[in-house]
This record gives sequence, structure tokens and C-alpha cells, in this order.
Amino acid sequence: MPTYAYRCRECAGTFELLRPMSESGAPAPCPEGHQDTVKLLTTVALTGSASSPAPVPAGGGGCCGGGCCS
Repeated sequence: MPTYAYRCRECAGTFELLRPMSESGAPAPCPEGHQDTVKLLTTVALTGSASSPAPVPAGGGGCCGGGCCS
């Protein structure tokens, strides 16, 4: 289930809610009880690591990979 970030327009506090995507646009009251909130746009960072570096293609390079150019 995704986490959505919200900001309260009354107290300027921010908070997050874990809710289904189908409820992402539903009103989200602030933890302080205020009703005037707005959903914030967030970014997702994808991270990872490769177990080995990408292989270097054989040949000399160039426009055709070095197969026909010398």
C-alpha cells in the first residue's frame, strides 16, 4: 500500500498516510483535527546496485561495432 504525503493549510504541518491507491484523492484530516489539507506531490527514488559492471562490447567501436571498420 502506498504512502501519501499531505500538508495542512491551517497549521502548516505535514503528515503521511498509508492508504490504498483508490483512496488517494479522498480527504485526509490533519492529525490536529483540521480539515483543510492538500495532497503533496512526491517523487520516488529507485535505487539498487549491480552485482557486476556492464559488459564492454567486443570490437573496435565505431558506427558498426568495429566489425567492418579497421
